[in-house]
Formats: sequence, structure tokens, C-alpha cells
Amino acid sequence: MRLGVLDVGSNTVHLLIVDAHAGAAPLPMASDKAVLRLMRYITPDGAISDEGVAAVLTAVQNAADFASRHHIDELLPFATSALREATNGPELLERVERETGVALQVLTGEDEARLTFLAVRRWYGWSAENILLFDIGGGSLEIAAGAGEVPEVALSLPLGAGRSTIGFLHHDPPLPDEVTALRHHAAHVLKDAVGAFAALPAPHHIVGSSKAIRSLARLAGSTSDGVGSGDRLRLGRAQLGDWVPRLARIPADARPALPGITADRTFQIVAGGIVLGEAMSAFKAEELEVSPWALREGIILRYLDRLT
Repeated sequence: MRLGVLDVGSNTVHLLIVDAHAGAAPLPMASDKAVLRLMRYITPDGAISDEGVAAVLTAVQNAADFASRHHIDELLPFATSALREATNGPELLERVERETGVALQVLTGEDEARLTFLAVRRWYGWSAENILLFDIGGGSLEIAAGAGEVPEVALSLPLGAGRSTIGFLHHDPPLPDEVTALRHHAAHVLKDAVGAFAALPAPHHIVGSSKAIRSLARLAGSTSDGVGSGDRLRLGRAQLGDWVPRLARIPADARPALPGITADRTFQIVAGGIVLGEAMSAFKAEELEVSPWALREGIILRYLDRLT
């Protein structure tokens, strides 16, 4: 089957087209992305502004047209925290369906954590045993852990890279006091979350997924031999702690000159690094391995499982 997975997230509207069937890895065939950074369109009453609504409608219509040109068999469209939490989210979802024909499924934060965990489990296999997963999106941080395909604990915290940037890092580059305030806030939120995992066995494998974590690992991490022909990307807490203060002193428009930092993540990469560092510290993770599979692959795998 040719499937299209449309992710309307807090930072981008991203369509991934894959050829897939049960029992095989999805094979990417094409991709279309629009960078929206929806968090900047949130009004004081929690709604997405008219400008943001127009941007969403245009991006979804363009993605639907792109999918049609690639003759997909099924479109799997979903939305995450930005639309989930917006006070005008239900009205916007109705308008998207009415004007573009795309009926977005709104995932809960726990859904995001579970589906990403499924993708990571399938990527690493059963030999990874107990997995602890961190996934940083634009609006939320997902943390999940367990030994099966369904995590025993799955949490979603309001510590996404875009949300944290808008909420705390008001200057470019951010002021030292702003960085400190975000660190303290993230540490406080994570301290309350750690207790939910206290009864679980220590993880055998710690994994990070999402574009922000991959970018940070390409900048500050290292590689090791993989099981197959590719290398595995790793990121140590010490390496991250060394690079994030340096990133915080560089203006956003200069950061894409660094390895791994792309233009669509440059404004929120500092906040993502701060949150990831605090998460690794809270869970006493000295190093994590970066998964190439995340939420979109989890959506595909769940769909194929249900077909079979």
C-alpha cells in the first residue's frame, strides 16, 4: 500500500508518503513540509489567531494536493498539542475538514507517547528489553517506559521546544536569566513526573526520538556501529551540557551554519536542548541513543497491525 501520514504539529505540517505492508519496514517515497511554528499564533485566550488558522488551512490543502499527485491508497492525518489545546481547536478541525476534505484525528499526549514507543520498540526489537523513551515535540515532551510494545507508563508534559521558547526565551539570543528560568521550570515539572516511573525496573536502553533530539545529537553527539549497515547516533548528557550554553549565545539566524541545526528548528533548538538536558538529569540518563523512527512510523505500524 502507498500510505500518506499527515502530521499537523506545533512546528510543522509534515506529510510523509511511504510504501508499506505488514511484516516489512515502511519505505519512504516522498515528503512535503510546511514550517508554521503554530505556537507564535496562540492568542492570550489560548486560541489560534486568524493568521494561524489561514496558515493551517493552506498547509493542509497543499499536503492533500501533494498526496493526491502521488496516488496514495490511504491518508492517515493527525494533529497534536497545538490543535488539541487551542480553545478554537474544534472549530478549526471542522473547518479543515469542510474546506480541504481532510479529517484530522487529534491525538492525546498519552497517545503520542504510546505510538512513538511502539515505533521505537519495533526499530530496536525485543533485545532492547526495558526501554525509556524521550520525545520532544513543539508543544510537549513525551516520556514512556516499559518492556513490551505498549509502555507501562506514558506521560505527556507541557515542555515542548516551541512552547518553552515562546514561554521563556523572549530574546534572540536568549538572556542568561531566561535560560535559567526555563531550566528551573523544566526541572520542577520533571521532578513531579519522575515518581510515575519509580516502580519500573531500571531501563536497559534509553532512547530519544524527534527532529530536535536528532539535530542536537548530530551537533553534539557521536556515532557507533549499528546492527546493519548504518551507524547509531548517540548523545551524552555531558556533551549536551557543553553545547547548549554555546547555542544559547548564538543568534537563531546563525545557528543553521552548525552541523545538524536546520532552519525549521533553529528558533527552538536551545529550548529543546535545555528540556532534554533536564529530562536526562531527572532520570539519571548519562547517554541516549537516537531512534530514526518516531510518531509517524508509529501511526503507520498501528494502521498495518489493525489491517492484519
